[in-house]
Amino acid sequence: MRTEPLFGKAAVVGVGLIGGSLGMAIRSRSLAGEVIGIGRSPEALQAALDHGAVDRVSLSYGDLSGCDLVIVAVPVGSTAGVLRQMSPHLTPGVLVTDVGSTKVRIVEESRSVLPQGAVFIGGHPMAGSEKEGVAGADPYLFENAFYVITPGPETPEDSLRKLIGMVEGIGAKPVLMDPVDHDLSVAAVSHLPHLVAATLVNCLFDFPGSGKMSLLAAGGFRDTTRIAAGNPGMWRDIFMTNREFILKALSAFSKRLDEFREAVESGDDLKIYHLLDRARTLKAGMPARTRGYLPALWEIVVTVPDRPGIIGLMAGILGNAGINISDIEILRVREGEGGTIRLAFATGEEQDRAAALLNESGIPARKRGN
Repeated sequence: MRTEPLFGKAAVVGVGLIGGSLGMAIRSRSLAGEVIGIGRSPEALQAALDHGAVDRVSLSYGDLSGCDLVIVAVPVGSTAGVLRQMSPHLTPGVLVTDVGSTKVRIVEESRSVLPQGAVFIGGHPMAGSEKEGVAGADPYLFENAFYVITPGPETPEDSLRKLIGMVEGIGAKPVLMDPVDHDLSVAAVSHLPHLVAATLVNCLFDFPGSGKMSLLAAGGFRDTTRIAAGNPGMWRDIFMTNREFILKALSAFSKRLDEFREAVESGDDLKIYHLLDRARTLKAGMPARTRGYLPALWEIVVTVPDRPGIIGLMAGILGNAGINISDIEILRVREGEGGTIRLAFATGEEQDRAAALLNESGIPARKRGN
């Protein structure tokens, strides 16, 4: 059991949603003796102080002196500039990390701007919220979330060990990756989907009568385009800093899109079926339970009436039996009638017991297949 904090003095540069949440998590777990919030806005810094994200605040990079951990939590397009500005104030031996969703450019920039003796290790917490700013910060934001760390061959083992300790200390799951592998991966599974979602929305509203069409946008369109509501400034920076790998992903996507267009144009129903069936087969084989990075989740779907307290009733039934709900989602609801709710559990045994208990209590529940 740890008796002393991992870091004596830590600083968070940029105390918004991610920076504020990191500050809260580090303080609540006593991972640092002191957490300083550094930024440009006195109002934002005061809010961070009021919300308990930091112990004290400063407008000056000079207060980085003596820190043994510095977390840069600014927009990815601003990270290199911030590293350059704070460089003269860093103490030899300091561990510097960031939270940006692209890594190659930032890692390269860090080598050229940080002073000798400072250690930079890229970081990317795979967590977020629809809220913005420190008002939406949450010390549990990183609980069970993946936190990518991108060390290089020259990274000191002690520094890497400390960063992994910080990540595990805030409840996240560290994943070590090469910066190039990381940027290509997120280009394919995160950045390209956002680009496609934004394009689908723009395309819909290019059609005459798009207003009426949008009223017909059902679950499939809403689910596919939900991420298009993201912050455009943040996503512009992501597209610019990960341009090379996004272009590679976009080129691969364009080839697949051309296949579909050619099959539809030629009326090749066999080709259309093959493409759809291939996608279905590959999707079914993606990691879901025990493979890959995703945690195991065992799900049941519950049909409930529209009645005040019904979710609390279910939670009480399961809680009294010692069953913990790992995730919950309202799938469909009709006001005045009811709807369906998805409950997820960490083990198959909990899934079985939960379904049995709810059915015995008159709440229809069925297990979802693997």
